[in-house]
Amino acid sequence: MKNLVKNTFISFLFLPFLLNCQSSPTVKTGVWRATLETSGGQLPFGLSIEPAAQAGKYTVFALNGAERLPMDEATLVGDTLRIPMDLFESELVGKVSGDKLTGVWRKRRVKADFQVVPFSAEFGQDYRFAPAGKAPAADLSGTWQTLFRAAGAEAAPGDTTVAVGVFKQQGSDVSGTFLTPTGDYRYLAGNVFGDSLLLSCFDGNHAFLFKARLAGAGTDRTLTGVFHSGPTYRETWTARLNPNATLPDPAKLTYLKPGQRFSFAFPDPAGKTVSLSDPQFKGKVTVVQIMGSWCPNCMDETKFLAPWYAKNKARGVEVVGLAFEKTADLAEYGPKLTRMSERFQIQYPVLLAGTNDKAEAAKSLPALSSVVAFPTTIFVDKKGAVRHIHTGFSGPGTGVYYDQYVGEFNRLIDKLLAE
Repeated sequence: MKNLVKNTFISFLFLPFLLNCQSSPTVKTGVWRATLETSGGQLPFGLSIEPAAQAGKYTVFALNGAERLPMDEATLVGDTLRIPMDLFESELVGKVSGDKLTGVWRKRRVKADFQVVPFSAEFGQDYRFAPAGKAPAADLSGTWQTLFRAAGAEAAPGDTTVAVGVFKQQGSDVSGTFLTPTGDYRYLAGNVFGDSLLLSCFDGNHAFLFKARLAGAGTDRTLTGVFHSGPTYRETWTARLNPNATLPDPAKLTYLKPGQRFSFAFPDPAGKTVSLSDPQFKGKVTVVQIMGSWCPNCMDETKFLAPWYAKNKARGVEVVGLAFEKTADLAEYGPKLTRMSERFQIQYPVLLAGTNDKAEAAKSLPALSSVVAFPTTIFVDKKGAVRHIHTGFSGPGTGVYYDQYVGEFNRLIDKLLAE
């Protein structure tokens, strides 16, 4: 009887623990339809969540059209799932309840200042904007000459950006992107319902939502709409179907000042100063990547440059990254640059060059006329002379434009190596 009482008492003590274990939620694995609440309305994107090797850990991808963008390993603690994207200092945090996730997207801006946006997701849904709607009024596939205009009280007169929209449509599903002089909007996905176009993208750093109305017919078709970025920023935009749509020449936006010689000297993550005059660059063709770990376009370029360098470094070519970050504090951003190099298997040096302000970046590299965009790529010949400067980067989401860039990059390197 005494043992029975003792065992009953022990069982009573452990009952809350057992009940808690039994009631702990699990994350359903597969495709989730996620949304962020912005001033422009719901911004949808996909999430693919699969179990990792360790219990309570998950492998997560953000889904935007053809892109499966890897997030960092997610962790379930109690009923809270955290999906980090450490590279961009952001995370999705959601409470798990059956087929639902409800929480926020948190993104660090500076120091302890965070941008917080409501976030939710539903399991088993893979549509973008709506499961069904009006049949499309037209096929929007093609190339569109586009103009973005800043909106709101902060907009200055003439504050516009020329762009080229490239879309592919199948039924009501649309994918594509916008190319601009400073880079592209990466992988956009959405739908056409009647005369309405809806596109979105979430990559852990940026949250883009495009809405537009179609007018006209045939070659006179135009799109007029609003672009929302993050929780509150917006621009208006117009586009006209134009197979010959163009952008300003990316080789003419940044140039070497007359009589100047390009040079740099910045610390690597360990604090060692690396200079273009160092022996490792002497007599070699050198590609200088002006970038930032916070910049998705820069990461797209890095995904190209890192394996390219690993394959071509024996030919007498070097690559060096000049990272402009939220602060120039090496103690804070040195480890971040190391993690970035590990993530993308970068074998070339990445240096902390300054803060991610274009004017400040230009001061750090005084031989340049300006720094218009992150990324900007500088090609230096064997004698240390700048031979070409390319502003922006057309990533894989741009399709044929990316292929053209890769071809031009390789032809230029071949020419400089042959000299």
